[in-house]
Amino acid sequence: MSDGKTGITYADAGVDIDAGNALVDRIKPAAKRTKRSGVMAGLGGFGALFDLKDAGYVDPILVAATDGVGTKLRIAIDTGNVDGVGIDLVAMCVNDLVCQGAEPLFFLDYFATGKLDTEQAARIIEGIAEGCAQSGCALIGGETAEMPGMYDGGDFDLAGFSVGAMERGADLPAGVREGDILLGLGSNGVHSNGYSLVRKLVEVSGLGWDDDCPWAGGTLGAELLTPTRLYVKQALAAVRAGGVHALAHITGGGLTENLPRVLPDDLGADIDLDTWELAPVFKWLAATGDMAQVELLKTFNCSLGMILAVDADQADALAALLMSEGETVSRIGTVTKGAGVRYTGSLL
Repeated sequence: MSDGKTGITYADAGVDIDAGNALVDRIKPAAKRTKRSGVMAGLGGFGALFDLKDAGYVDPILVAATDGVGTKLRIAIDTGNVDGVGIDLVAMCVNDLVCQGAEPLFFLDYFATGKLDTEQAARIIEGIAEGCAQSGCALIGGETAEMPGMYDGGDFDLAGFSVGAMERGADLPAGVREGDILLGLGSNGVHSNGYSLVRKLVEVSGLGWDDDCPWAGGTLGAELLTPTRLYVKQALAAVRAGGVHALAHITGGGLTENLPRVLPDDLGADIDLDTWELAPVFKWLAATGDMAQVELLKTFNCSLGMILAVDADQADALAALLMSEGETVSRIGTVTKGAGVRYTGSLL
């Protein structure tokens, strides 16, 4: 029955419920591709269910992590190249979880925008699903928020939430001691930290996102949007092999700030900067901003996205295992007495 009124609708206020429903239908196949043991329900409910026993856990401890992509999103929005930022979002969460010794189990995303573009949103969430598939975790839920007046035009923001588990007593860091060897795993570039500075340096350079990249083929914007490397399966393989005492995800704060987070208060690290090659992107950033090496090391990952502290007797075997898993591995230093990170050699 109709009351005869044809007044203002939600769509008139800028929120298209039908577009949101269309997006859910579009992304269901991508989410289904990430299904793993433990998943009890798909997208569409008020909450997501997960069975830890079905996932193989006997006495589990849950670990949770949340993060975003930061101002790297500005480049994605300005260029329209949004396909990789979903991988970034997953990586920033699951690479943290694995540092606790946890296996990522499931992931939820929060996508907020001023005006929902179903095609664009689907590309972003399909990227999230790809990151989940590469990490062995299930995309089991999320939220899409269309908020006119909060975000300008096609601007959007992303947040991610991941939950993992480990058996009781398997948490990391554990057993870190003087003499442990530090193994560095190569990064894919800048990853997802330091982009406020990256954008400032691009402005200083006078280049635009569509200009040729100074250090590689393709455009500058495309190169700077290279997705964050996922270390989950490789790192878990090393942990399960034994001899890994700690893992540090090298994010905001660089090597200088992140490595001490997994070391006991009375221990630090001696790192030889001559043991790996700085990627061209970092050399360009440093040259463009006339950056000091100390600033580079506490801002960017400097070509190492993950560092492992491992038993000295097992370092060679673990390095070989990680290389067999596709990692570029550098033996960069040792755990030593005295807090802090001390550097020798030079990256620049």
